[in-house]
Amino acid sequence: MQILQSGLDLIHKGGWVMYPLLALSVIAVAVILERGLSIREAAVDAEKLFHDLEPLLKERKYSDALQRCRQDSGPVAAILSAGVSNRHLDFAGIERSMEELALRETPLLQQRLGVLDTVITMAPLMGLLGTITGMIQAFNVVAGAGASAPTAITGGVAEALIATATGLTIAIVTLPFYNYFTERVGEIISEMEVSATRLLNILAITHFQDEQKRRVSLSKPLILPANLDSRILN
Repeated sequence: MQILQSGLDLIHKGGWVMYPLLALSVIAVAVILERGLSIREAAVDAEKLFHDLEPLLKERKYSDALQRCRQDSGPVAAILSAGVSNRHLDFAGIERSMEELALRETPLLQQRLGVLDTVITMAPLMGLLGTITGMIQAFNVVAGAGASAPTAITGGVAEALIATATGLTIAIVTLPFYNYFTERVGEIISEMEVSATRLLNILAITHFQDEQKRRVSLSKPLILPANLDSRILN
């Protein structure tokens, strides 16, 4: 209860600008929690996933490969699933299907990071504005009272600086989360690109091997069964 009262006193001393700063801090906390959970769900062990998929793809067990992709959530598994599902297309078609999905998934990873960036920029500016307006009020009070001693405005300036300290605190606390989320999103996007390229390479090899087998089978001479009378063909 005492902590709450101290917080309310601090807000009151900081002036009107403390209310927008309080709103910015609530927004920052909400976005940090939401982005943390979302990015955690989107992140998968891409190397392990592809390690499991590779033998299935080489053995043409495409149904098992799709089932393995669906066991993981996130854009990496979704892109690999799209590539395997469209394996019957040419390579340009497979690539387009994965690119289309990547274009939809990337904004979902990056959404609301701009909100954190705005909070980091705006909070110190709002705090500075509160300090300036507070100092103006303090000087006006001193001028109106006719006080001339420097210590007369000390209390007003000290209270005005609360807004700047609050704004800087919000920005300093939010910045590491913003940098971490930005880095993780970049890593996930990179994993999407690498996984898509590796999948295309494996599909290219399997298609090439299948085509070679098909051509070899077509080039084999027709072998008649031993018990078939060759006169039937005449």
